[in-house]
Amino acid sequence: MFTGIIEAVGNIDRIEKRSGDMRLKINVGKLDMSDVALGDSIACNGVCLTVIEFNQQTYTADVSAETLNLTTLVNIKKGAAVNLEKALMPTTRLGGHLVSGHVDGLGEIMAISSSARSVQYDIKAPDELAKYIARKGSITVDGVSLTVNEVSGSLFKLNLVPHTLKETSARNYQVGNQVNLEVDLLARYMERLLLAQAESEPVHSNIDYQRLVETGFVK
Repeated sequence: MFTGIIEAVGNIDRIEKRSGDMRLKINVGKLDMSDVALGDSIACNGVCLTVIEFNQQTYTADVSAETLNLTTLVNIKKGAAVNLEKALMPTTRLGGHLVSGHVDGLGEIMAISSSARSVQYDIKAPDELAKYIARKGSITVDGVSLTVNEVSGSLFKLNLVPHTLKETSARNYQVGNQVNLEVDLLARYMERLLLAQAESEPVHSNIDYQRLVETGFVK
């Protein structure tokens, strides 16, 4: 689990394509690696990746074919900037929201505009994710926990303050870029609870013996 508060911006040092999947070596920038161990999780642009090799400057992770099919990592280039966050600990301040590191779909940057000292991004989500995105709710974009300002169908607006722009790769976004989206876990669990409740409720019929007599099925 993660919080969506980015700890460092790194970059892709090496890409190895291996029989349908990929191995990435990532320069970690200012990310503190002193407490990292083999098998730990570090989110890269919102994608939870397992550390298989590391030192104080880099870590290496395998990316499965499934992950490549569902995230922007499939088109990542050497040198590309990436948002990094280590998995949260029980003592971590939850400054963002609960983030699983499992990408739900790809969004597209539709427009970028200035708003005082901030920058506003208009992002189009896949239609099937629109129902989980609510005004003033939380969403994760390339691993960054952000607040939704407006929603219109599958289009939503975000406002990024100068600090977020400085500390994440969002400052490099251009119209047409794809981004990894993870919707709020609470919205998904709420939907599942409601569906499960509906599925478990008995079906009540208004057909009784008297109704069968009146309609001629019983004489």
